Amino acid sequence: MPPIWIIVAIVLAAILALVFLYDITQNKNPILKNFPVLGHMRSFLIEIGPGIRQYLVASNREEAPFNRSEREWIYRSADKHNNYFGFGTDDQIYGIGYPIIKHAMFPASAASYTGSKSDKPVQIPCAKVMGEAKGRKYPYRPTSILNVSAMSYGAMGRNAISALNKGAKAANCYHNTGEGGCSKFHRFGADICFQIGTGYFGCRDKEGRFSIEALKKAISEVPQIKCIEIKLSQGAKPGKGGILPAVKVTDEIAAIRGIPAGRDSISPNRHTDIASIGELLDRIAHIREVTGKPVGFKCVIGAYGWLDALFEEVARRGPDSAPDFITVDSGDGGTGAAPLPLIDNVGLPIRESLPMVDDIRKRHGMKDRVRLIASGKFVTPSGVAWALCAGADFVVAARGFMFALGCIQSLKCNKNTCPTGITTHNTRLQRGLNPADKGERVANYCISMRHEVEVIAHSCGVPEPRRLRRFHVRIVEGDGRSIPFNELYPSPDEADNDPAAAIKAGRHGTAGQAPVLPADITVPAQA
Repeated sequence: MPPIWIIVAIVLAAILALVFLYDITQNKNPILKNFPVLGHMRSFLIEIGPGIRQYLVASNREEAPFNRSEREWIYRSADKHNNYFGFGTDDQIYGIGYPIIKHAMFPASAASYTGSKSDKPVQIPCAKVMGEAKGRKYPYRPTSILNVSAMSYGAMGRNAISALNKGAKAANCYHNTGEGGCSKFHRFGADICFQIGTGYFGCRDKEGRFSIEALKKAISEVPQIKCIEIKLSQGAKPGKGGILPAVKVTDEIAAIRGIPAGRDSISPNRHTDIASIGELLDRIAHIREVTGKPVGFKCVIGAYGWLDALFEEVARRGPDSAPDFITVDSGDGGTGAAPLPLIDNVGLPIRESLPMVDDIRKRHGMKDRVRLIASGKFVTPSGVAWALCAGADFVVAARGFMFALGCIQSLKCNKNTCPTGITTHNTRLQRGLNPADKGERVANYCISMRHEVEVIAHSCGVPEPRRLRRFHVRIVEGDGRSIPFNELYPSPDEADNDPAAAIKAGRHGTAGQAPVLPADITVPAQA
């Protein structure tokens, strides 16, 4: 009998010969026909290319959608490791649109907010209560300026959803269900925002239509549901409904959503029974009347004249008809599977749409009636601080929390092959994600984010983040020079444009001088 290495060599030679014969006789791929066998290396290198670029080629700031420095800060914060960086910034601070936050000559301290001489951070809640002014039966005030944005059970695996909810509970922030309904993995004690998508998963009848009775049942079973969000559109695919590939529609997910297992879950691109501003307000009013919960909607801004029409209709009906909140999502893509043209080219980015919606809200006198929530790539403290400056009442984030779960940006969210077990239902891959451990990381990240936003606020001379205004930011223009954000987007509210006006209105405060707090704000006890 010949040596084993000779047998192996013969087998390999036979396989290569068969591949060679196949390549030169097929007519679909010219590369393989002209370069048989070797041509397969091209496909192999394309497949492993993203990983090679991520680990060996790209610099700290080159990768997209999130670069290595951003991910590293999140990982360190989630692990409670030292998240400081040295030797100066390597960011492109002269890039067009780069936000520069203006620090004050005399920074503020936590003492000017808490009355304590300690700078120990405290949890600062959202500045406004949702639904209180309108007499809702169950008004809700988020206890955190940063919360977990919409990621459905379906797009995410069971261990990931469990970890997010456990982490949100520990960090005392709320958790948005996404459009997939409220599963048992959302029920570890965190406050919940129940999202109603165009497929009405978790609140639909047998024909797939919206069912108020099904929604009432879901809310009665989960007392942690504090508010309800109607999703009109989302950043990953504005103008198109949710997409969950068949491979991710397990029996359990199919039962929760009320759809067949093993088939693509494609939501309509719009609410088929909401075709006008009036019908949207009617739906919001109906859900509020039945549930007593604050109700708002989420959208990506493209055309925006309808927002003026919305508030004009509210003026005709009365201020109590206004949505309790509007979530503005960025048009530059999110966690979901989506067509590339929609990710790349459809929908305004949050840097433009957020101040625009805030201005429209203020022009119609709705600032104290409609809360503004910002969503879109806010994974670091500077992004959250910018959103508060731009007019957001608070912020929600998705991908930052995915990194806290252990995401490595492998870009396989839609393939059910996520190597970290986050966006997969493969039981072997899910084993690597321990909900208890990752839930702790989620909480650590959220707490670190809030603390660092406080640090930025103090640097600006204000006692806490809710006092950040547009005049605290400058935006880099094409010639490399920066201009005040409030000149680029002048606000209808003079307190956003001028520090003196803000102090006079009691919305700013300086070092050693506490601002006058609105009546609905209670200073939290020192931890």
